[in-house]
Parts: sequence; C-alpha cells; structure tokens
Amino acid sequence: MVSTRRKPGWDGHMRDPERVGELPTFTERWGGSGSVIDIDGPIHWVEYGDSDNESPPVVMVHGLGGSHLNWVRVAPILARHARVLTVDLPGFGLSAAGGRQAGIDANAKVLHRFLHDVVGAPVILMGNSMGGMISAFEAAANPGVISGLVLVNPALPVGQRLPDPQVALQFALQFIPFVGEGYLRFASRNLTDRQLVERMVDLCFADPSRASEEVLEVATDFSHYRRGLPSQDAAFLQASRSLMLALARPGRYQDAMRSIEKPVLLIHGDKDRLVPVAAARKVAAANERWDSVILSDVGHTPQLEVPDTMLDHVMTWVGKHGLMGA
Repeated sequence: MVSTRRKPGWDGHMRDPERVGELPTFTERWGGSGSVIDIDGPIHWVEYGDSDNESPPVVMVHGLGGSHLNWVRVAPILARHARVLTVDLPGFGLSAAGGRQAGIDANAKVLHRFLHDVVGAPVILMGNSMGGMISAFEAAANPGVISGLVLVNPALPVGQRLPDPQVALQFALQFIPFVGEGYLRFASRNLTDRQLVERMVDLCFADPSRASEEVLEVATDFSHYRRGLPSQDAAFLQASRSLMLALARPGRYQDAMRSIEKPVLLIHGDKDRLVPVAAARKVAAANERWDSVILSDVGHTPQLEVPDTMLDHVMTWVGKHGLMGA
C-alpha cells in the first residue's frame, strides 16, 4: 500500500503526496514503506526508520536502470541511525516517466524538488553510478540542502582508460537512434525476468555468487511487474544518452565536483566494469579534501555485493565528520 503522509517543505508549508493508483510493495520484508508524490508526475520513494530521528536524513539515488531496490541491503541497517529514503527517478522503478524528461539535468531538478518537498531538512545524499553524478550536481548547486555526500561508484569521465569492451558496445548501441530502441526491445523479448536480473548482476558484481537470493527473487518479481507497465525504454535511453554526453564533455561535471564544500566520501570497487577504478583514483587525487575508499575485488554496486563492508566505511566517515548520532 502506498502511504500519503504529509511532509514539511523547506518553507515550512505542508505538501500533499498524490496517491497514484495502488502500487505493489516490494520492500516490506526489509521494513520499507512506499509513498508517491506529484513532481510534475509521480515520484515513488521508500522510507525506512524514524522520521523523528535527529540525525540528518539519508537520501539514496539509484543508477541507470536501477531503482529503490538497489538499496535494500544497506537502507534498513542505516535506518537504525537515521531516517532513510530511497527514491525512484522518472522512468525508473515505480516512477512512471509520463511526459517528463529523464536526462541528467532534468533528474537533478526532480531530486532537488524531492529533497525540498518530501524531506525538508539538510540530508546526507548517497548516489550510485548515474545517481552519483546527479547527487554531485545537486550538492554543488544547492549546498544548503546537503550535510554530506557519499558517491558509490559514481559515473565518472574515464579519460584514457576505456571501460570493459562489452560495456562500451552496449552504451554505443544505446546511443544510436533507433538502434538503441531495437536493442532494448530485443533484450526484453528474448530474456526471462530472472535472466534480465542475472545479466545485471553479472555486469555489476565482481563475484555474482555474493548476490542475495532473497534480493534476486524480489528483483525478478519486480522485473515481471515492470514488464506489464507501459514501456519506459524512451526514458532509459534519454538518461543513458544524457549521461554519455555529460561524460564526453566533462568540464562542467569536474567543476561541480571541485566546488562541493561539504564532506564527501568516494567509495569505488576496483573490479568495476562500467567505471574503471582508474577514473575514481583520478577524481580522488583531484579532490584532496574528499575521503576515498577503494574496495578490493568489488564491482559497480558495493551496496548489493558487499553491504556490510560498505556500511563500515560509511559509518566511519559519518563519525569522523560528526554527521550522525549514535
């Protein structure tokens, strides 16, 4: 069941999340509670923990092709210390794109409105992959809404080091008009829901055997549910193409990262096939005020592959900067 709780905005006024149909609950077993708000269309999010907790709330932003499910192995544990919200960007998860744009800048604006309308207090922003880039742009443009930033294998300019050849081919196909659309349709028609999930695990994990069977089962059910919805391929391709363009002309992104004044933790797996670890090391060297951790034998989604290890580093970092209560 989707709740319709009221949250104060930055100006102290109350905002009414709009009920949008009856959405299924995929995170209930982990203690998550789903809600929907109208931000020029439905935005779905899942909340964990106590909204009265005095620590800064934590807002988690998924990557390309991801959703709120990407955080189920870390959000419930972190919710023992702070209110945690995991948001679905337009066209992903349970947030239908409708007529909205799904590029990087458009999603950064949606994220800012979500922080304003739903959270209403400075947050620790945590983003993975594309969500890391979007979170970095938000932290740079609106420092008053951020207490700290955690970048988990963020999308980064790769410089001279190319990504995995298979990954490069997939992104190249997605970038070409009509070819990208056909590529996604082919995959959807020819793979089962479980195969779609396992293909993503193989791509994002250094060791697929670390995947939680419970999460795999729920992700398979989630894939089956989304297959019955109107296609979101257009939003996915728009986001993918926008991401590639931002990385091809990285100056604005690099300037944004350098301008962030709040504490930043960069976490990156050294076996990431999508964003080479060399790119993370280069960004860490260019931003010496940041804290950075390179995880050995870990892929693109540490929050799913090695959640306990990732959380240990996050809690050490929040303790160092006094960002969270006990």
